[in-house]
This record gives sequence, structure tokens and C-alpha cells, in this order.
Amino acid sequence: MEQVHVETKEKDSNLLAAISSETNHDDNPIATLPTREGWSTPLTLYNNCWLRSHMVTKFMLVKENFKPRHDDVILVTHPKSGTTWLKALAFAIVNRSSFESIDASHHPLLTQNPHHLVPFVGAQGGNLDYLETLPSPRLLATHLPLSLLPSTVTTMGCRIIYLCREPKDAFISRWHFDNKIAQGAKINLDTAFTMFLEGCSPFGPFWDHYLQYWKESLQRPRDVLFLRYEDIVFDPLKVVRDLAGFIGVPFTEEEVKSGVDQGGGKTGDWVNHMSKDMGEKLDQLVEDKFKGSGLKF
Repeated sequence: MEQVHVETKEKDSNLLAAISSETNHDDNPIATLPTREGWSTPLTLYNNCWLRSHMVTKFMLVKENFKPRHDDVILVTHPKSGTTWLKALAFAIVNRSSFESIDASHHPLLTQNPHHLVPFVGAQGGNLDYLETLPSPRLLATHLPLSLLPSTVTTMGCRIIYLCREPKDAFISRWHFDNKIAQGAKINLDTAFTMFLEGCSPFGPFWDHYLQYWKESLQRPRDVLFLRYEDIVFDPLKVVRDLAGFIGVPFTEEEVKSGVDQGGGKTGDWVNHMSKDMGEKLDQLVEDKFKGSGLKF
């Protein structure tokens, strides 16, 4: 295992170095990709997806080097759609029998961040060499669209749990988050809204992201579970039961009767920040982009 870990790390490091070293050459494809300012950090358009510019090379590694396993469970979320919440739910469901006998105050979810317990593939503690060392079945996460993941994610039958959010609320949550981490001047709401409508936001266009996984869930419902943030808010018990059944660790009747934490999410915050006209514009865009797909909010 140690040898595999070292070799994988060296392979990833060498590829990343090779990609990065090309940034000084005129023929480097990354250097010629479209880049836009406006959010907290610049975005680069790579394979029709807007990514944080400083993360493009790392996400290229995911496409090239990530080795999915047939029993992986991959949580995929569009950013600001309840990622932390989904990670906590999935981790608790998958590992509930492992922590039955310990003091509740020592449960990992009370002592560690869900992002540490469920690593992002290729980012934030989920570098590829580390993922190779994790025992199966692995519980992983990503914000990447299906088109930027290795094709083996689908051909090997990995289970994918996808979570997205009503677009108006997703936009406002994104705007709040980027303002929180932005250095310098605050991000103008109108400017951010225009970019969002144009599809330019982290991991956008949002409609492509949603539709890729929506269509996959229709084609492979046994392998792809499509959820909306609003589902968790309004009926958390049903979502938890669906998650457990989909992952393959269904609840007993006794567990169901004991209930589930109702959580603290909220919907409809967009009305506190966006004008009626802005809301109607985004609604019309959503209607146009999702027309004929069957996806509704």
C-alpha cells in the first residue's frame, strides 16, 4: 500500500508540474482559455465549465488520474446547495452502526468538519494519492459536472447522489459566500446576477450542471439519485430513508420510528435581496433551459 501511495503521489505531482510549467509558453492551452473577473477570484472556462482559475490544473488531474471503484459513493453538489448538510447526512447513514456503542459526544460529526470526513476529489484534503489509501467503500464528494469526471465513474457503476437547489436561492447563497471570502471591494449584486444569467459562476453554467446529472438519473436511476435542497428542508425523513436505501444500508423500522434531525435549512431567501424583475428573468431562463427535460423547481 505504501508503494502504491508513493507512486501515485509522484505521478500526480509530475503531471501537475508539467501542466503548470507550460503556463509560460504561448502554445499552452490553459493560458489561452477564456478568463473572467467579477467573483471573489477569477474564473477560467475549461471544457464549457467555469472553474476557479487556480484550480483548473488540479481538476485536470481528476479527469486524468482519478481511479473510481465500483463501490464508491460520490456526493455531487452544485455549490451552495447544501453540500455540508448532505455530507453529514450521508456520513451518519453509512457509519451509523460503527458508532452505536460510543458516547454521542465523541461522534466524528461532533468533533470534525464534514468536509474532512467526506473529502472532495482532487481538492481540500482529497488529493488523489490520499484517496487511493482509503478503504472501500469510499464516500467521496465533488462539485464537478459529469463531463469533467472520468467516464469510468459511470461505466463502473459508482453510485452518485446529486444535490442542487432552486436557482434563485442558489444564486443568492453564492453571492453571499463570495462576498464573505472576497478580498477588497464587495461584489455588486447586479454584476453577479448578470454573470450568473450568462452561465459564468463557479462550476457554471448551472443549467448544464443540473441537466447532466438529471439526465443521467433518468437513464440510470439505480446508480444516480437526484435530490433538490428543498426536498431535505421540507421532508428530511423521506430524504434520509431514500438515501439509506439508495446507498444500500436501509433503516430498520425501529430506526425509522426514532425519527431524524429536522435540520436548519431555509428556502426563499432570494426575495430579501432580488427584485421581482430579477426573479422573473431568472425564472424565464430556467424555464427556457430546462424545457422538455422534465426538471422543475
